[in-house]
Amino acid sequence: MSVQEAIHITDVAPRDGLQNQAIHLGTADKLRLIELLVEAGLRSIEAASFVSPKAVPQMADAAELVPQVQARFPALRTSVLVPNLKGLERAHAAGATEIAVVLSASETMNRKNINMGLDQATEVSEQTLAAARALGLRTRAYVAVAFDCPFEGQTPLHEVLRLSARMHAAAADEIVIADTIGSASPGQVKERFAALRGVVPMERLAVHLHDTRGMGVANAWAALEAGVRRFDASVGGIGGCPFAPGAAGNVATEDLVLMAERSGFATGIALPGLLAAVDFAQERLRRPLGGRAITWLRRQRDRDTQNT
Repeated sequence: MSVQEAIHITDVAPRDGLQNQAIHLGTADKLRLIELLVEAGLRSIEAASFVSPKAVPQMADAAELVPQVQARFPALRTSVLVPNLKGLERAHAAGATEIAVVLSASETMNRKNINMGLDQATEVSEQTLAAARALGLRTRAYVAVAFDCPFEGQTPLHEVLRLSARMHAAAADEIVIADTIGSASPGQVKERFAALRGVVPMERLAVHLHDTRGMGVANAWAALEAGVRRFDASVGGIGGCPFAPGAAGNVATEDLVLMAERSGFATGIALPGLLAAVDFAQERLRRPLGGRAITWLRRQRDRDTQNT
């Protein structure tokens, strides 16, 4: 038998998914959602962000949540978003072992998101990555609006390449190319990653996709064909950037797992476990959740239950 090639998925629902929801989940509910994801087989989860509670009140309990996650799931890769050195200091005090910085590839998005211009935001990201490395932490660097900016339009490819190269030079363990507003097409994804592999080793590249125009899974397949093996996704498709008008939810973890497994890749993630997490989040957020395949997946689950 041939060995299936593995892909690595980071579920970002507890952070990117919940940060823009009208209903705020308490710490216990967030911990339960993470527990369900771990039980489903997730080995990497973005759990929280250490940003200003005034800007993102849903993340106000990060310092309380992270130590509990670390204690209960010591084998889990638990990442947290930090906007700057102050956020890094708070994250480190809470016991975080992996941090992520977000650098937008446009002037306006940086100003809307973190109140800095592009040059200053780049320097702050580099400083934060260096300080995290000095503390022995693993690091991720998002290059946001890497396809289109909601304020400036199409993002020039050369700018994405320049910023990705800067983050690689700053020794980020993983550079995550983000389609923040879900505007990318499969052809664009292939084109950008073909160029990116010339400035960043492919094994350090990841992709973060939103499903605003219904092309999230198609874009994930294009990234797979381009050689990407690291993906962000959000169970149930929960998500949406509070600073990017029109951004819909992330590509759903269950859609990505279904596509990958049926295409011969190994994820190590069980679809029934993901459905349990979707059901839990749906009940707590009081609105329908689920990716493109959710109706079929639930029908399959019901059929299997009846046959046992």
